[in-house]
Amino acid sequence: MVRMSAEDRRESVVRAAMSEFAHGGYSGTSTEAIAKRVGVSQPYLFRLFPGKRAIFLSAVERCMAEMCQVFEEASRGLEGEEALHAMAAAYTRIIDEQPERLMMQMQTYVAVAAAEAAGDHEFGETVRAAWMRLWETVHLSLGADVDETTVFMAYGMLINTLVSMGFPAGHRVWEGFYTSAQRPAPQ
Repeated sequence: MVRMSAEDRRESVVRAAMSEFAHGGYSGTSTEAIAKRVGVSQPYLFRLFPGKRAIFLSAVERCMAEMCQVFEEASRGLEGEEALHAMAAAYTRIIDEQPERLMMQMQTYVAVAAAEAAGDHEFGETVRAAWMRLWETVHLSLGADVDETTVFMAYGMLINTLVSMGFPAGHRVWEGFYTSAQRPAPQ
């Protein structure tokens, strides 16, 4: 049996944490559940990370970094509307194929709101910095056009909300997202 390095084990913890936090949120996820998913003890988990907060923030960083990578790859070599449509298509694939990424994003926003309400502004600063890297990635991919960036991010947040609430494809709430040529057939 091959032993994993501490760095490989950290990677396993971050991946497991993304899944656990996506489903249970920050408050509803125990470090015990993360440790169990990875197959390590809680004491070992805390040798890798100083606490639950550090695990969550590492998961947030990873989630946002992966989204940046998706948008960078989708828009590489493209400009304007081509870049916009390529990033939108890539994001749609992520939502369809890896819904936990979307749920991790949504749980992140909830966790920041709760921390801010409790007076913990440092937590939000860390998450906002990660989100700003995502915003910058989109912004640069769209030719540094602030209006296009705002519209893209606004549509993305609306999509996140509608998907999180479980609106199925073909529901009328999705009609405004398509031109008549792109509108899917009713289901």
